[in-house]
Amino acid sequence: MSNINLAIIYYSSTGTNYKLAKWAEAGGQEAGATVKVLKVPELAPRSAIDANPAWKAHAEATGDIPEVTLDDLEWADAIIFSVPTRFGNMPAQMKQFLDTTGGLWFKGKLANKVVSAMSSAQNSHGGQEATILSIYTTMYHWGAIVAAPGYTDQVIFSAGGNPYGTSVSVDQDGNMVEEVEAAVKYQAKRTVTVAEWVKKANQ
Repeated sequence: MSNINLAIIYYSSTGTNYKLAKWAEAGGQEAGATVKVLKVPELAPRSAIDANPAWKAHAEATGDIPEVTLDDLEWADAIIFSVPTRFGNMPAQMKQFLDTTGGLWFKGKLANKVVSAMSSAQNSHGGQEATILSIYTTMYHWGAIVAAPGYTDQVIFSAGGNPYGTSVSVDQDGNMVEEVEAAVKYQAKRTVTVAEWVKKANQ
């Protein structure tokens, strides 16, 4: 049984990254971790959300998902981020949250967290890799340990072959193009495993 606390922190407007987060939750639990699924606070005005039926429906359906706090970051041994791409970068909602972590960083509370990331876009070259790397740039400043999936399992190839983290394309109807559930679960298990190594070494 793992003694790892895994926080899965996501932003999702219409549900893709929420679904990725839930698959990661399942993978983390299968690896024996204690898992929290947490969303970052929404910054978009309610009028914009209400004007998009899919966005409004998803916001209402996930109203009970707790918002992430700095206490959750302290609690976590491992963290998986999942976000859509915004012009090849992370969404403002995730960036705003990460920008609040300076106090924890200054106290050394974020060093040696084991982290990994996932992303989505509306086409296969829509910026998923750059988005994941934008998250990792912040993680390097934390002193976190990035547990990218690389090509450590065959399942990576069947999901599109992104070595930085699982990514998926979404069609105009909101459906995922690639089959990525197994890759997401594998990535979560790998993240938990690396966190176990780090935690054991630091005890």
